[in-house]
Amino acid sequence: MARPRTKEDLISESEKSYKNLCDFISALTEKELGTEFDFSSLNKSEAHWKRDKNLRDVLMHLYEWQMLMLRWVSENEQGRQRQFLRDGYSWANYGEMNMLFFQSAQDVPLEKARELLSQSHSEITALMQKYDTKQLFEKNVFAWVGGSTLGQYFISTTIAHYEWALKKLKAHRKIVAAL
Repeated sequence: MARPRTKEDLISESEKSYKNLCDFISALTEKELGTEFDFSSLNKSEAHWKRDKNLRDVLMHLYEWQMLMLRWVSENEQGRQRQFLRDGYSWANYGEMNMLFFQSAQDVPLEKARELLSQSHSEITALMQKYDTKQLFEKNVFAWVGGSTLGQYFISTTIAHYEWALKKLKAHRKIVAAL
């Protein structure tokens, strides 16, 4: 499906992508859950193929990016100008921020990661509900969004990230099946 352009489509596609991810996760076998990720055979250059070692790492990555979104919107709505990424990071070095997320999640149990993502997904969905289609998809509605749209940030932190996670988990399943 094309990327959402209305509030209704944004919420619907986000829910659908989240459900697809959750359904896939629920069907993972003990072997798939217990086997550390190893994507070296895929010859992928993106850092995340080397970074994430298990389902918890992926779920915590999703959670942390949703927390960025929630904090960013909340701060800016309250008149406190804040960039989307954590302080000290930019789009040129956000990979370092992702590594910080990875490192800080190493003691989080898998079930806690699932709970946190479920909670942040619910909060993101509730936040989407606050805005109308114009606020979500027209440029220059909120000065703090810059040259993009608020909806694009929601898409990035939900639909696109859920699709990214699903792609990674499917690759892991395929690799484990070949073992």
